[in-house]
Amino acid sequence: MNSKRIVKSTGRYAIRFVTLLIAISIISFILVSLSPVDPVQQYVGAVPNVSEEQREKIAEYWGLNDPPVERFAIWAKSLLHGDFGTSLIYRRPVLDIIGEKFAASLALMLTAWVFSGVLGFTIGCIMGVYNGKWPDRILKKVCLTMCAIPTFWIGIVFLMVFSVKLGWFPMGMSVPKGVPADQVTLLQRIHHLILPALTLSFLSFANVALHTREKLVDVLESDYVLFAKASGESRFSIWKRHGLRNILLPAVTMQFGSFSELFGGSVLAETVFSYPGLGAAASAAGMGSDIPLLLGITLFSAVFVFVGNMLANIIYGIADPQIREGYEHEE
Repeated sequence: MNSKRIVKSTGRYAIRFVTLLIAISIISFILVSLSPVDPVQQYVGAVPNVSEEQREKIAEYWGLNDPPVERFAIWAKSLLHGDFGTSLIYRRPVLDIIGEKFAASLALMLTAWVFSGVLGFTIGCIMGVYNGKWPDRILKKVCLTMCAIPTFWIGIVFLMVFSVKLGWFPMGMSVPKGVPADQVTLLQRIHHLILPALTLSFLSFANVALHTREKLVDVLESDYVLFAKASGESRFSIWKRHGLRNILLPAVTMQFGSFSELFGGSVLAETVFSYPGLGAAASAAGMGSDIPLLLGITLFSAVFVFVGNMLANIIYGIADPQIREGYEHEE
């Protein structure tokens, strides 16, 4: 029974995954094809004396003169063989660029993910425990305000305060300027990572906090908790015994679902802090009309977000037997 359920679940996720990639590929290719930016001009850049004949040869080499359907078929066939093309900006294979940049972005996103989860869950618990009192009112206003503030604005403020005025953190980059990569210490990397990670964590911590607060308030207003209060049980004991186990699963699920927000926010955070990650590469590819790199990052981001949502569903199903049993009955 368990093996049959695993096979069904795996097949369902595989179908969704393939369908998602096909849809993302088609939509992304159409949008890029409709872009008014000339890829040939972006490729030659500021090189002088490039004749029309040379431009025509470049366009023919990249297949830009072929019909869109034919270009998409060639591109899709290359993808199936693991060839994502060559970046026009970096003059290197797209997969090499993605692998290199994603390593830096992964450290940034994981750190921000931990910051947002711990900070959001803690603040949400405080608001829920002190529902209606001054800590709840103040923290709720702060969270609602943070939901409306753009990531790049937070990053600029953090740079002005913590880097320019106080001098606690560097202005940007992932390593000290002028220091060879093999000589950079772990502490130096962490020092450059903290501020952009903290900026990125502000993108989702408020949602986690508000969601946790609502769940905890519902639990604390339930009949069995009211009975526990009447029996003289302390506030901390009620939160630990009754509240924590009921709000932890929704918080974890929402936290795993925030991968898409973190990935999207990393583009702005990395741009503000000149952090050499995948977000900055996506921004450069968009501004420079680097079509192969832009399409490759788009597909990779879709896979990244899909895996994050899939992990959230799997963890929620494993941790909550009622959800899993209900799903089995539906099947």
